[in-house]
Amino acid sequence: MCPSELKEVIIAHGHENVKATHKTTLEITKDGHLTGKGDCILAVGADKAIDDLSSDFKKKLRNDHAQLAVMIEVNGAFETVNAVGNARLILAHAGDIVIRKGAFIDNRTLAIHANKAANEMSRELVKLLKNPKQQAKITLIVRT
Repeated sequence: MCPSELKEVIIAHGHENVKATHKTTLEITKDGHLTGKGDCILAVGADKAIDDLSSDFKKKLRNDHAQLAVMIEVNGAFETVNAVGNARLILAHAGDIVIRKGAFIDNRTLAIHANKAANEMSRELVKLLKNPKQQAKITLIVRT
């Protein structure tokens, strides 16, 4: 890592109801349960939500020039999602992290203008995350 980037690592796990079919968002949640309606959720039981990210990380992300790489690793399967920060980000939610393809911002939004949503994750990765015992490592790297 170079001095102009910061990293956060989140550990979560799969759930039998993971669908990852939403066309505009991707979500990681601290909640351990997932209903069939949570079609944007990729992993549950996360050890961090937005509130748990460092203040330095959030400060760097609240920049219109910030770039965020989200690397998701699950038992050999790997996906990267690229998104951007924004000066208007609230970054204050105790349970969730949401990455959006659009520009909508609420307190659960980590980044916007992502190049992928839940439905664009590899089906191999999604299949692995249908196993509640499967661990996911989500690495967030913000650069300005």
